[in-house]
Order: sequence, then C-alpha cells, then structure tokens
Amino acid sequence: MRQWQSLTVETRDSVTTVTLDRPEVHNAFTPSLIAELTACFAALGDDPATRVIVLTGAGRSFSAGADIGVMRASLDLTEEQNRADAARLAAMFAAIDACPRPTVARVNGAAFGGGLGLIAACDIAIASESAIFAFSEAKLGIAPAVIAPYVVRRIGEGYARALFLTAARFSAARAREIGLVHEVVTPDELDDAVSAQTTQLLTSGPHAITAAKTLLRTLRGLDAPAATQETAATIARLRISPEGQEGLRAFLEKRKPAWQEPAG
Repeated sequence: MRQWQSLTVETRDSVTTVTLDRPEVHNAFTPSLIAELTACFAALGDDPATRVIVLTGAGRSFSAGADIGVMRASLDLTEEQNRADAARLAAMFAAIDACPRPTVARVNGAAFGGGLGLIAACDIAIASESAIFAFSEAKLGIAPAVIAPYVVRRIGEGYARALFLTAARFSAARAREIGLVHEVVTPDELDDAVSAQTTQLLTSGPHAITAAKTLLRTLRGLDAPAATQETAATIARLRISPEGQEGLRAFLEKRKPAWQEPAG
C-alpha cells in the first residue's frame, strides 16, 4: 500500500488500523488528509489482507474537524469553490460509509464538527469516557451540513435538532445515550474493548458482512414492497453462495467455518 502523509496505516491479523496522524492540530482536516482518507478506505475495501478497519486519532484527540488554516482560506472562496470543497469532503464520508469492510471508530479523545461525521460514518464506535463531543459549526455561523446525512441516521432528527442548533459540548456518556457511540470505556480499557469488537467481527463471514452493509444502504431508498423483494433476493443469494453453504454446514457439523480457521 502507498505511503501516507497525514495517516498511519498498519495491518495486523486481518485488522487494519487507520490513524489520523496530525496530533499537533488535533487531527484536523486538510485537503491532503481528506484526499488520503478517501483513497485509503477505497483501497482497503479491495484489500484481501484487511477484514476489519479501525479508525482512530493520534495523540489526545480523535479529530477536531476542519483545520483552522483551511477555514481561514475559505473566506476567500467563491460559492462554486466552496461547493467543490464540500463535495470532496462528502466523498470522504461516503467512502467510509460505503466501505465493504466493517469499520470501528476508536474514539480516543475530543471529536468536534467533521470528526463526528467520521464516527457516524463508521459501523461501530467505541469511545473513551474522557472524550468530549460537539457539533460546533453553528458557533462559527455555519451548519454541520455535509455530515448531516450520517449523523441524522445515527442519532435521529430529534437529537440532531438540539445538538446542531446549540453546538453544545456533550460527554461520552451522553454520546452513548443518543446512539452516536455504542460503548464507553475508561481510557485504559479502550484498546481491549476495540480488540474484543474486532475479534467478534472476525467470527462473521466476510461476504455476509459486506452483504449486510450493502443491504442496509439499499433499504434506505426503498418502499415496503421493494424492500420485501430486496431482502428475499438477498437471503436467497446468500444461502446458495459458497460462504452461506460453508456456514450452514459448519453449524450442522458443529465445527468452525473456514473463515474462522487460522491461516496456513
């Protein structure tokens, strides 16, 4: 895999950890980081050595969202230039959301603005109890527009209304209450909690995980009759697939399926 300027990417035992590596500025977004994160998740989605992706931040923060230098530069952009800039940011979140591999956000510290979009675009989020959160855009006279589709799906419009409008900070415990994160642990327990989750993910069929993620995205735009047809077609296809056949045979024969067997 290519060398990265704003990221650290490491693979071990089928789990690839992608670390936002700009700790001196709280892993804030720059055009370079946005482009690299988009390309990284696209590449990992096709990487046979990767079955699970963990996304985290270097240093004390997960991500502060937009870099202050980028925000300063945006003052001189036209509306058309701002639209193109926002489209690149949207492509980054879409790449994470659409990645066929299961994704786990390891929220090691503060997450503001677009940093919360990264969390919402991941499948699972585990946060340190010391982490703090805020949809801070309204304090700057703007709105959390690009991240809104992912956040609203995650926490619902009711919570989004309150938090988008006030831009108030909230705790990890509150993030769990509203569904932004799934688990909150002490800082010392964070790595073990993430490891337990990735281990659990590795017990599931890799093609089944991809199919489940694809199904969830597809169902977003379907009415009830179309959803019924889609779900029936999906399960029928999976039942006759090699992985589906192997999983059922392993269950009936009381053994581990092939994807859980150690390599080599």
